[in-house]
Amino acid sequence: MRTDALRIAISGGGGLVGSALAASLAGEGHRVVRLVRGKTAPGPDEVLWDPAAGRIDAAGLEGVDAMVHLAGENIASTRWSAAQKERIRASRVEGTRLVADALAGLARPPRVLVNASAIGYYGDRGDELLDEDSAPGTGFLAKTCVAWEEATRPAHLAGLRVVLLRIGIVLSAAGGALGRMLTPFRLGLGGRIGDGRQFMSWIALDDLAEIIRRTVLDESLAGPVNAVAPRPVRNAEFTRELGRSLRRPTPLPVPAWAVRLLLGEMGDALLLAGARVAPRKLERAGFAFRHADVGAALRSILAPPPTGRSSG
Repeated sequence: MRTDALRIAISGGGGLVGSALAASLAGEGHRVVRLVRGKTAPGPDEVLWDPAAGRIDAAGLEGVDAMVHLAGENIASTRWSAAQKERIRASRVEGTRLVADALAGLARPPRVLVNASAIGYYGDRGDELLDEDSAPGTGFLAKTCVAWEEATRPAHLAGLRVVLLRIGIVLSAAGGALGRMLTPFRLGLGGRIGDGRQFMSWIALDDLAEIIRRTVLDESLAGPVNAVAPRPVRNAEFTRELGRSLRRPTPLPVPAWAVRLLLGEMGDALLLAGARVAPRKLERAGFAFRHADVGAALRSILAPPPTGRSSG
């Protein structure tokens, strides 16, 4: 596994995961190159791209050691219409194909492309225990993830090591699913969703940043890699643990019919469906999770920051 300082390009570097990853890599002495859009000229260590228009400054990626592709439309930003589903699909599939084609055409391509995917690949699978060898599921998210991963093929054919990072529910107080839950739960308005039996395969943000760093450096990791903690939990257990961490009751279950009424297909896919996913490849590689238990993870994530003491 390489340990020298590397030049690592990141798309989606301004998002929740990308920001944490960029800070972690820079803190270890790696040089981070960001893919940015909406500028007329790049700044230092920036590469211009416009995925919607199919444009990328491939020359700016010459000589990077690794590419981490995280960019994509937020799947929970608004109720799914046909147009929104197409935006979600295109932002992942077409954006990934643009990056993969650019890398494949370089004179000095990187050694590795780490490409974000999601456990949505597996669809709604009930209590079935899933690993990287499990077949894809059905539905919009599963079909999107299959096409998303397939879009990396040009990079694979060009000889790059390609990692398909199937990311679970990311836990961070700064945003994402947990960030949206905090206000109602702090007000004592939280509760299980539906019957609460659906599995939630989760990962703490700092563990996810470390997993990405590991996949960049560890040449034994390739293909699908489940980026989830080793102990998925049912929604009812997650709800109880979040209430305990916030010292709030969780008396108000949200019935499935209400989720479907308010959110339609998106509610079914993101809140009522479940997948029990295991990180087999990371476990075999000896990855050490900081947060394997959801209760301890939530208490750590939601703990108030330490206060400094004045001396004298």
